[in-house]
Amino acid sequence: MRESPYPLVSVDDAQATVLRWACPLPVQEVPLRSAQGLVLARDVVAPLSLPPFPAAAMDGFALLAADGHAPRRLIGEQMAGRVAGLTVTPGAAVRITTGAPVPPGADAVVKVEAADEVDGTVVVHPDHPVRPGLNVRPVGSDVAQGQPVLAAGQVLGPAELGVLASLGLSTVPVHRQPVVGIFSTGDELAEPGQPLGPGQIYDSNRTTLVAAVAQAGGQPLDLGIIRDDPAELERRLAAGLVEADLLVTSGGVSMGELDLLKPLLERWGTVHFGRVLMKPGKPMTFATLRARRPDGQPASEGPWRLFFALPGNPVSALVTFQLFVRPAIRRMMGHRAVGLPQIVATLGHPFRLDPERPEFHRVTLHREGSRCVAVSTGSQASSRLLSAAGANGLLVLEKGRGELPAGVERPVLLLDDTWLSAAA
Repeated sequence: MRESPYPLVSVDDAQATVLRWACPLPVQEVPLRSAQGLVLARDVVAPLSLPPFPAAAMDGFALLAADGHAPRRLIGEQMAGRVAGLTVTPGAAVRITTGAPVPPGADAVVKVEAADEVDGTVVVHPDHPVRPGLNVRPVGSDVAQGQPVLAAGQVLGPAELGVLASLGLSTVPVHRQPVVGIFSTGDELAEPGQPLGPGQIYDSNRTTLVAAVAQAGGQPLDLGIIRDDPAELERRLAAGLVEADLLVTSGGVSMGELDLLKPLLERWGTVHFGRVLMKPGKPMTFATLRARRPDGQPASEGPWRLFFALPGNPVSALVTFQLFVRPAIRRMMGHRAVGLPQIVATLGHPFRLDPERPEFHRVTLHREGSRCVAVSTGSQASSRLLSAAGANGLLVLEKGRGELPAGVERPVLLLDDTWLSAAA
């Protein structure tokens, strides 16, 4: 009986090994409109104050509070985006729009609903108090020049990008997105849309992994199918190591005669682990390699490439991606939190334990009062990708015998981190 030379490592140890090698990529300046979802690489300090001038907080009349409720002469109008050149003196008022600069001399804005204008005279309603600073936004009241506004590590969403735009910034420093090259391996694979040959199946893994890479924030690079030929494998992987920061393959890492990847990885780099104590995904392999020179030899300089050889079964490939590749992508992008969010859920029915390996069981989650309840998606065969369709969590089940009864609580890794807010 053939035995693997690779020891079984725990999921925690395997994840720690991956993250020791995954480092944030270099910083680049990108346009704000291209920065959605990226991670800020440096602190941002406000280059100017907001507002940069005393501004009206609403439509109304700019005036002197000291005049109280005495009638004022209307001397003009101050619109947003202009400077009218008006000065407010005792007994005068200026019509003003929201966001417009408050004219010199004025120290309050009375909203339009609290005053009447008749024949060029403005009268403030007697029940409306007038005080200095009323409805005036002082210089720097939103942001003061020199104030830290965003910290490195912040994920850039709509509000953060709006803040940067309000400060006049057109670009932002972010960690570059990793380019993730994705291969499938095996003569048995056919492209969707093409006729199947004898003994062939359609390749679903590349479609799944391309989408998963994009969802994680990386830039997917579809590198196609590699046939079971050692020369083609070497040639295609060498090219991939040049094009991508990180390579992901599926298939070719179990114990079959045509599982060619691990010996190649051993020759070209370092295999850090070749088996993980988990179900599904036991043959999961992680290695680091240098890009290859034109003569086929490894480059002596330059960054190490991370190489993830995922199992070929569709569910195994997707689960191991979520547990190992996704955190690497996020770390390379500069994210602080890289793993799947975790909650505690109540089992909605009994779950059978595996006596040999911890299991990541695909489940759907729903609310029952204050509880999150986990329900299995059905048969958990690693070939049955349907068990992952619609799943929003991976229920973490310990190795053991027998079954866990309904009502027991166990951790669940969220595949959809918007579920909690949607279910609240």
